[in-house]
Amino acid sequence: MALPRLAVPRRLLSMLLFVACFSVPIATSNAATVSRCMAMAAAPPLASPVRYVPAALGTNEVQITYVTHATFRFESAGGTIIATDYAGIAGAGRLPDVVTMNHAHETHFTYFPDPEIKHVLRGWNPDGGPAHHHLKVGDVLIRNVPTDIRNWIGEREKDGNSIFIFEVAGLCIGHLGHLHHELAPEDLAHIGQLDIVMAPVDGSFTLDHASMVRTLRVLRARLIIPMHAFGPSSLAAFVQRMGTEFALDYTDKPTVIVSAGKLPSKPTIMVIPEGSAGFSWD
Repeated sequence: MALPRLAVPRRLLSMLLFVACFSVPIATSNAATVSRCMAMAAAPPLASPVRYVPAALGTNEVQITYVTHATFRFESAGGTIIATDYAGIAGAGRLPDVVTMNHAHETHFTYFPDPEIKHVLRGWNPDGGPAHHHLKVGDVLIRNVPTDIRNWIGEREKDGNSIFIFEVAGLCIGHLGHLHHELAPEDLAHIGQLDIVMAPVDGSFTLDHASMVRTLRVLRARLIIPMHAFGPSSLAAFVQRMGTEFALDYTDKPTVIVSAGKLPSKPTIMVIPEGSAGFSWD
């Protein structure tokens, strides 16, 4: 039986419509903090090559510079600058708006970040427990997924590292930091689908090469940028382990420009030379 229609006086109806209109939440900048990486696993692959030639940034491009060791400098079209695993070196140009840090070793953080840096994001929580970051800085959404590390005496330190994820220009870029273990299903659920991954490939202080290869196969990023190598030998061993299912590309400059519409159709390892020489490996 249909419900009876209620007779509503015209004046009351007008008041209800007024309240309804002004009760709808107004969209704010917070709406932009919703993660895109969580909903892109089923996105169809794009078959264009990565654009490597540095040029003026378009609205859908990001400039990535490999500064040294595990430090990359991201520059967005909107002018946001970020340095990862910052230990006091952030590359040429103005001071970053954001730095991320991990504390497995002192080559991944500093006790004395420049006070002019607006956002210093630690991948661990000095007060204990996991670190939680989820913020929009300019045109970049930044968040983290905590992981565990081993300390110097081999004990497990829960939530001692963070995978930082940067969502910008339609790209999801993940920096694995000083990853010490393969990712659990709950880690992968929090990470979402990544387009680009910066992966430590030393094979000893972080993950052994076999474990890192398994991790990267699960992540299914279209572009893998090796970092944290103990020289050419560990880098070559990692590349060999990855096998023929991944394309391989070497660049001769530390800076590349990437865009979502020009990612490779086949997962690709892109080896970028460090832009800062003379920095010791840990």
